[in-house]
Amino acid sequence: MTINNERDLEGMKRAGQVVARTLEALRAAVETGITPAELDALAGQVFAGFGAFSAPRAEYGAPVNVFISVNDDIVHGLPTTRPLQAGDVVCIDVTPNVGGFVADAAITVAVPPVSPTAARLIAAAEAALARGLNAARAGQPLNGIGRAIQTEVGRRGFTLLPELQGHGVGRAIHEKPDVPNYYRPALRKPLHEGLVIAVEPMISTGRSPRVRTRRDGWTLATTDGGLAAHVEHTIMITKGKPLVLTA
Repeated sequence: MTINNERDLEGMKRAGQVVARTLEALRAAVETGITPAELDALAGQVFAGFGAFSAPRAEYGAPVNVFISVNDDIVHGLPTTRPLQAGDVVCIDVTPNVGGFVADAAITVAVPPVSPTAARLIAAAEAALARGLNAARAGQPLNGIGRAIQTEVGRRGFTLLPELQGHGVGRAIHEKPDVPNYYRPALRKPLHEGLVIAVEPMISTGRSPRVRTRRDGWTLATTDGGLAAHVEHTIMITKGKPLVLTA
């Protein structure tokens, strides 16, 4: 999607704000004893209050309002009824459709007390996202985003999961272009003003960069049991720093 009029901009801003409000509510609710299924129900309540609905449910038939992935689950986790325990690492991925506009963002939080490893993992993912966003400017090559993310993750000693990547978003969840989290020399096409993309580093404490699909057919997990972190924002490209629609 490329935003080229005020109506589209306002539509994407509204979708982004629903994402931000939902993530805010879920972050505050994460504690020992709550279940991912209860968090999913809370997300449904927030969506309903804004007249929004789950884009993954509508587009792909996902049986959830939001995806919640715990510990070695990376993304697309189906919310379970297992209560969260102290130290769990929880990735929350929120993608509503609001009046025909789709925005996408994710956070990773840990249930206190947080281990030093989990804290460093989450900080590394957030730093990689910040570096990637800073590289997302009109006229700069698409592969600059992946280069920035890959450099930051490597500098901090964690493993990038290259099978998973960002994407265009706006009218549907997954649109062109693909936005890899690593440097691909061929992706030299410059970014243009108004382009809407989701940038989303996914990293692990493990050594293997590979991922596997669990038996539920949805949840993607690390292959070696490494803890995972996933953070994401939907942005609009400008000549300067991007407009973060889901902040």
